[in-house]
Amino acid sequence: MEITIKTPRDFNFRRTVLSHGWCALQPFEFDEKTWTLIRVLDPGQGAPVTVEISSSARAININTSRRVGKKAAAKIERDVRHMFRLDDDLREFYQTVTGDPDFAWVAHEGAGRLLRSPTVFEDLVKMICTTNCSWALTEKMVSGLVHELGRESADGRRSFPSAAAMAERPASFFRDRIRSGYRAPYFAELAQRVASGSLNVEAWLTSELPLNELIKEMKSVKGVGNYAAENLLKLIGRYDGLALDSWTRAQFARLHNKGRVASDKKISRFYSRFNSWRGLALWCDLTRDWVNSENIGE
Repeated sequence: MEITIKTPRDFNFRRTVLSHGWCALQPFEFDEKTWTLIRVLDPGQGAPVTVEISSSARAININTSRRVGKKAAAKIERDVRHMFRLDDDLREFYQTVTGDPDFAWVAHEGAGRLLRSPTVFEDLVKMICTTNCSWALTEKMVSGLVHELGRESADGRRSFPSAAAMAERPASFFRDRIRSGYRAPYFAELAQRVASGSLNVEAWLTSELPLNELIKEMKSVKGVGNYAAENLLKLIGRYDGLALDSWTRAQFARLHNKGRVASDKKISRFYSRFNSWRGLALWCDLTRDWVNSENIGE
């Protein structure tokens, strides 16, 4: 079954897929030869569905692993629109960067949409998996969660586990089976808070809280510090934070400081001209070469 979604004029499928590392974390899979993003989605009715997502002129094409009803198809379309940020309005951002010769490429190539998961909960769990560890360990933990607790699609792939599924497991499960180390009790507590309704992380998408208060709420989740909170902010459409870590600092030094270590204050000053868009400007700048000019595509 095929579902087609029209895309905005400024949308770039390839830049969005490779906007950061999420495309490599299950239940995402990326086929770089065919430029296809594979993902298991839960349509809300029956078993999860594996979808293959590709692009054509001004459209995203979704092929499902089985036929689904109208309600399920609508849910799949909503999830894909959400993941690819198709309803995000980046016109102000593009106007801001176009005035800077070193950043005009961002608008020209349609960069700036950061791939995200269908839910804030999934993004939050994955963000906790990125802290204080190698990327290989992040992949291992996320894969473990999917394989141990995800629901199975017809082709054997699995979805990302729900908060309710994670809440059924004790901290020892996350420590011993997922090998999540100090994060084990954090996962158990987060899942219980979300499953019980005491913490509504999906509401962060539309929250009108001032930035500092929203960050404070995010940091009430154990395992979420400034780095994780500022990265998560980018996935809900707020780009004030730079989310500096060892990789971003090294990239900045290479690109803008002749290889020498720069202070966080210097990095902050460099991007301050982009105001509330500074976090997104930084990320586009430091990841520009992730998609080369020959493969920009649509």
